[in-house]
Amino acid sequence: MDQSRTPVLDALAAYHEAGQTPFTPPGHKQGRGADPRVRAVLGDAVFRSDVLATSGLDDRTSSQGIIEEAQALMAEAVGADHAFFSTCGSSLSVKSAMLSVAGPHEKLVVGRDAHKSVVSGLILSGIRPVWVDPQWDAERHLAHPPSAGAFERALAEHPDARGALVTTPTPYGTCSDLAAIVEVCHRRGVPLIVDEAWGAHLPFHPDLPTWAMDAGADVCVTSVHKMGSALEQSSVFHLQGDLVAPEVLKSREDLLGTTSPSVLVYAALDGWRRQMAEHGKALYDDVLALAGRMRERLSRIDGLHVHGRDDFCGPGKAFDLDPLQVIIDISALRVTGYRAADWLRRHHRVNLHVCDHRRVSAQLTHADDDHTAGSLLAALTDLAAHAPQLRTGQPVEVPSPSGLRLEQAVLPRDAFFGRTEQVPAERAAGRVAAEMLTPYPPGIPAALPGERLNEDVLRYLRTGVEAGMVLPDAVDTDATSIRVLREDTV
Repeated sequence: MDQSRTPVLDALAAYHEAGQTPFTPPGHKQGRGADPRVRAVLGDAVFRSDVLATSGLDDRTSSQGIIEEAQALMAEAVGADHAFFSTCGSSLSVKSAMLSVAGPHEKLVVGRDAHKSVVSGLILSGIRPVWVDPQWDAERHLAHPPSAGAFERALAEHPDARGALVTTPTPYGTCSDLAAIVEVCHRRGVPLIVDEAWGAHLPFHPDLPTWAMDAGADVCVTSVHKMGSALEQSSVFHLQGDLVAPEVLKSREDLLGTTSPSVLVYAALDGWRRQMAEHGKALYDDVLALAGRMRERLSRIDGLHVHGRDDFCGPGKAFDLDPLQVIIDISALRVTGYRAADWLRRHHRVNLHVCDHRRVSAQLTHADDDHTAGSLLAALTDLAAHAPQLRTGQPVEVPSPSGLRLEQAVLPRDAFFGRTEQVPAERAAGRVAAEMLTPYPPGIPAALPGERLNEDVLRYLRTGVEAGMVLPDAVDTDATSIRVLREDTV
């Protein structure tokens, strides 16, 4: 196929040239009805290109197959059999993938370091999770993706499992040995879903970690807005092989997806694919070199330790590392990542990525250059100089792996939709959670519906909130009270 083609962008240009007059949604009618104050902020072009996909971009019967052609071009560009666009983010895409593999009360082997969107998929579907523990770095208090051996043991213990799901890269840039996990799954004839939300860029440079389709995975979900050039909510899920039928995956997406997809999102996906097909290698040559320089310069700042392969990769740790996720341990400054991130935004207008009890991180993409890197360097240099003023003396009490691992006492769906009550946090230990309790970012639940809470996790959440942790999905975001199942229903 001709990778210079952009079917969605071309159709949008043709729509403008034809001078179409819409008597359909969206009601702003290409911006004519939008408040001028809104247009002054968003720009006229946003509204002008916000048209219907059907009876707008394409005709009523979608006879031109514009979206289908754009998806086929995407699949070819990354080496998949099929690609499906989603305008609802990978939070929807991963649910569609899960529902295409397992159904209510069927088992799915899942890494416990999964994003909250995976847990939402378990709640909606009634799938029974078989949890696989991540690999825990006790020295650095950090979880790496589960090993192939852990998936092997789980599938051997649960031969009726319908498939498996692994998250790689993690928000910290650490990666699984995907080829080995694929081999474990395929030897048993079950598919592997890869939540590769942070890996949309991986197909386009040989010095980046192996991407899921090249490793042989069956379904791969990518968030193109995270590491690519597409708009927020842009997601693509890719499919290969014969363990998951394309019509099943498409029907599950149709079940969950919107009937009003954004042409703006489609067009940005289309344009990003062309950009990567034509220029991806050169763009990532540049940013990988920039990342190397940035890591070296940041490592010279007193109190900062820039994590690399020596820290994160090896036996009992991750298999590979995306160097574009620059993870910086600031524990020597005796400042939490939460407080550091807030200070950097307020004083330097620099917004960092994942921030936890002892780390901050900066996500680099092909959009970064020496100017943005210089801003980051200056901001972190200043942070180190001001560290004494940022110390609160409020440590976050992070449990051991055994303290973090909670018993799944009830199915996530049954707990979430069960009869619940709100109890003070000091009385929640031993009770079954009926909500997700998710430090965000990175969005991996510390407790999820159906897990039996313990004092270690509750103390972690309470001390975390006191130190600046955000729990956006909790009923009580201060974690002074917890939503639990009523005892007479467990």
